[in-house]
Amino acid sequence: MIPARYQASRFPAKLMQDLCGKPVIVRTYEAAINTGLFDAVYVVSDSSIISDVISEIGGNVIMSKKEHQSGSDRIAEAVEDMDVDIVINVQGDEPFIDGESLGKIIEVFKKDEMEEIDLASLMTPITDWEEISNPNTVKVIVDNQNCALYFSRSPIPFPRDKEVEATYYKHKGIYAFRKRALMDFQRLPMLPLEAKEKIEAIRFLEYGKKIKMVETHVTGIEIDTPEDLERAVKAWK
Repeated sequence: MIPARYQASRFPAKLMQDLCGKPVIVRTYEAAINTGLFDAVYVVSDSSIISDVISEIGGNVIMSKKEHQSGSDRIAEAVEDMDVDIVINVQGDEPFIDGESLGKIIEVFKKDEMEEIDLASLMTPITDWEEISNPNTVKVIVDNQNCALYFSRSPIPFPRDKEVEATYYKHKGIYAFRKRALMDFQRLPMLPLEAKEKIEAIRFLEYGKKIKMVETHVTGIEIDTPEDLERAVKAWK
């Protein structure tokens, strides 16, 4: 499922921006299809503009309500009546989808015979302090089983002791859900930590869900700003 909201606060209509001959959302949809990992791929959007462009290429698209607070809420509405086990949330602004990393988070559920994992997601190591301290970069800390402890826009862990080595991880906004966890997300109200940080993954932690993080070294390019789009165009060529 690719949630695709037309408006975006930092870069309005970014999903319809041209990326070497095709809109960003079309590039993302085609990249998801080309991984060969999924039984079905859908774009879920509140916009007829996005819906039309996906329909024009013969893609699957579901129109959703406009007032969703997050991409996960939008996806939950779309899959509520579908007979599915695992739902992958691929962000519409990630045309450089990495099939190998997505395969790893799907594998989490295949190995989870006791069904203890509610979600799986991706994280990548980062070392540049400017990126670590950037509030637009969501960081995650994990336990010794690589299950998420917390997500934050602040640097976590805070470097109180400069002598202690610690790896900083950037959270990549790709989630794999058990359907029941996704339905719970839609039903459960937002709590203060999520509201404060504006990070939807925190809601799962606040309600006691288990999130398995998978490390990847493939960074890709998330198109959040016009500058990101310029980088994406250069990389695509």
